[in-house]
Amino acid sequence: MSSGFSLSPFDIQSHLYSSFIQGSTADVALRVSGRWHAVYQLHRVVLIQSDFFRSLFTSDFREASQSHARSRGAGQIDIIFDDTNITRAAFEICLSRLYGGGPSLHLPESLVPSTSQPLSPSFTTGLCSELIPNGSHPATPRFLLSLLATSIYLSIPTVASQALSLIFKTINPYTVIHYLNFALGRSIDYTPPLWADPDAAAGLEGVAEILEHEFPITSTPVSADEELSGMTSKVSTISIDGGLSEVFEGSRSSDSSHDESGTSSHHYGAISDKIGEACACWLVRWASDLLTLEQRDEGAPERPIKALEHPQGYYSLEVASTYGPLVWRRGGLDASWVSALVSADAFFVKNERARYDFARAVVELRRSHGISPSEERHWRTMFDTGIYYANMSVEDIIAISSDVSSTTHEPYVPMQVLQTALWSQSLLRHQITYRPPGLPGQTPSPPPRDKELGIAVLTTDLKNSPAKGNVHEVYYPVLSDSSVRLGDNGNDPQGSSDGSVSMEDLFKFSHSPVPYARQSTNKSGSSHKVSVQSDVRLSCSEETFFGLRGERYSISECLAVDPAGKRRFTPFPPARFGVEFWDIDTLKEKSRLHSQTIWHAGSLFNIYIQIVKKKGQTQLGIYLHRQSTIEPIPSPSAPYPSFSKALSEEGSFNKTEAPSGVSISARSPVIGPPFAGMALASPTLHSSHSLIGTGLGRINTPSSASPPSSPLSSMPGNHGSQSFTSIPLPYTSIPTTPTQPYRDPRSAISAYFSISCPSATGSSHMRFTSAPDVFSVSQSWGWKTSALRTEEYMEIVNENGAEPVLRSSIKSLRATVVLGLT
Repeated sequence: MSSGFSLSPFDIQSHLYSSFIQGSTADVALRVSGRWHAVYQLHRVVLIQSDFFRSLFTSDFREASQSHARSRGAGQIDIIFDDTNITRAAFEICLSRLYGGGPSLHLPESLVPSTSQPLSPSFTTGLCSELIPNGSHPATPRFLLSLLATSIYLSIPTVASQALSLIFKTINPYTVIHYLNFALGRSIDYTPPLWADPDAAAGLEGVAEILEHEFPITSTPVSADEELSGMTSKVSTISIDGGLSEVFEGSRSSDSSHDESGTSSHHYGAISDKIGEACACWLVRWASDLLTLEQRDEGAPERPIKALEHPQGYYSLEVASTYGPLVWRRGGLDASWVSALVSADAFFVKNERARYDFARAVVELRRSHGISPSEERHWRTMFDTGIYYANMSVEDIIAISSDVSSTTHEPYVPMQVLQTALWSQSLLRHQITYRPPGLPGQTPSPPPRDKELGIAVLTTDLKNSPAKGNVHEVYYPVLSDSSVRLGDNGNDPQGSSDGSVSMEDLFKFSHSPVPYARQSTNKSGSSHKVSVQSDVRLSCSEETFFGLRGERYSISECLAVDPAGKRRFTPFPPARFGVEFWDIDTLKEKSRLHSQTIWHAGSLFNIYIQIVKKKGQTQLGIYLHRQSTIEPIPSPSAPYPSFSKALSEEGSFNKTEAPSGVSISARSPVIGPPFAGMALASPTLHSSHSLIGTGLGRINTPSSASPPSSPLSSMPGNHGSQSFTSIPLPYTSIPTTPTQPYRDPRSAISAYFSISCPSATGSSHMRFTSAPDVFSVSQSWGWKTSALRTEEYMEIVNENGAEPVLRSSIKSLRATVVLGLT
């Protein structure tokens, strides 16, 4: 009788990894040529876990039949990496993962944003040398991009998923341009590195036999066509012995091309677009705040690099860049991207005048380094089409008409553009206020046709328009019902039930239209829900600046984007404005916290939020409200006074070029408050009338039921613990009634709108859009989410429920709003 003996899975894995480290009993030698030249002694049975190597070893061009070169007894295969994003360290990490081991990745903590430091610790401290534990490899931005490119090439989805997740996790002022350039198909060498990355993977320095000089390839070249015959996964362009093949479905023609800098260009399809989309979301959320910092740092000397003493068991990763974040200055965003960001509906500024002031400041910052003809073309487009002057006051338009650049001594905006805006204003005012003589006065409840102005036209009606060939005749689409999440969703790609992830999972888009329930209230006060499935699909690619490009079309373009002829367009640009809500964690259930009140097209509007707790779950509702002109203007949310004073004392804003409408948080070079966002999960659209009692299943709260906090007439004399309890929270400021050039006499109007809410760190947005709804005076329409990332902004109180004595952070939620009439 014999006793059996078997190895445990751990023993087998340890044996394989030891063979990898020592290069023993190898049956294949990979001779790699690319950014480095080396030979690796490896094992087929391990490598075929990768789809790339499986095709290499099992397809018709098997090495055994085409190569007779030997390296230490193993058959040699020559592989040429034409993708310059593939580095030695990333390749060795990928190999080690196939063997079930390899160094852990150490993410520099200074790069990771959090709710307490949404711009990452590096924003306040600058880049510093990092202590890396021995045996760990530094996960710098450059390395993560290389690891992603390499794992896509080799088709190792688990490694690609980890790299992509860490990229999303580290979007901040220092990395956003690195990641955006990668998404645009540029090499990792296009942007200077932040740290001095090691050449080899940590602990794997000996697995490669480095070839110091070029050696002739002795094996028979493997043709790309033969290699592709067995490839099933989606990978980037690859080269075997110089042959190029595109095997990624949907990749653009720019793959393996060269950009204007001369560096090779590689685009990784949907994965690149996902990164670009997350960067675009981050930029519209934070980029306006960074202008102050870059103005302050302009011309500042380079910071000295201090040597870092490292304790035993660690090694130091030295800083390679000692300058501050570079976004708006030359060397950061391309001029086309500057124009797209400033023009974007989701770009966070207070209003159109603030948008103009911001654009002006950025252009002068760029021009201070010299005038570039190519940039000037983009500046003209930005000022001509990216700012809706028709939604400014006449006083602002007059002021802009005489605003001249100190660099070029030319006006920023052509007079014809401003005159067209004034004409558009006059037409809309006439449409709203004019009543033909002889008609009876307005009735309390106008006929349904009077609720619409009749300014929205179907695409089919534009076909016969006499202005069809006029490229200067511009139309804006009327929005439809939709709910979508853009950018990083904070989750790993959805894989199979066993937790595994495939390359196909990685290439799936995460922002497909989401079905949701829409709720309205009729005259009797009853409510009903209608399930809506949006048919609007977003195009988030490089051509649309990853979803930033606004919809603004000539008549011929309207016909092209809507061949079915079912959409509606209006010749009047929608209002765009930004709102910010502070200290949401102190908002009581069902109480309202309002934004500033704005005037548009004869009516007053504001946004308010509301906390609702249902079945132990916290929901946040956000609503557009048509404000009554005879009721008091609600007090708008504002930062806590002591925090506001601290910001004003810390800031060094250049007021001669500052955007006048940027919120107070944008006026400080150090952004302290963590800004929160909402998670998307089956949102519900509600109608809320201030004069109707609350009913089951809807939010219809009288405005008197939740009076806003009253602002104090004076500031506290000190910032100690007593001052934090002397002012009710959430704090609100004194309301300001906006100027009203005219009033819409109708008691009910038809309006479409959208609200975009960024996440706490800004790398994702939720965008809710509503088809035209009827807004009576004091009526609201909006959404509430059924699930919410409350930890992003909800303060954890003491056990007795009292407010913390010292508030470690000031939290706010930003949103951008688009509002138009039909």
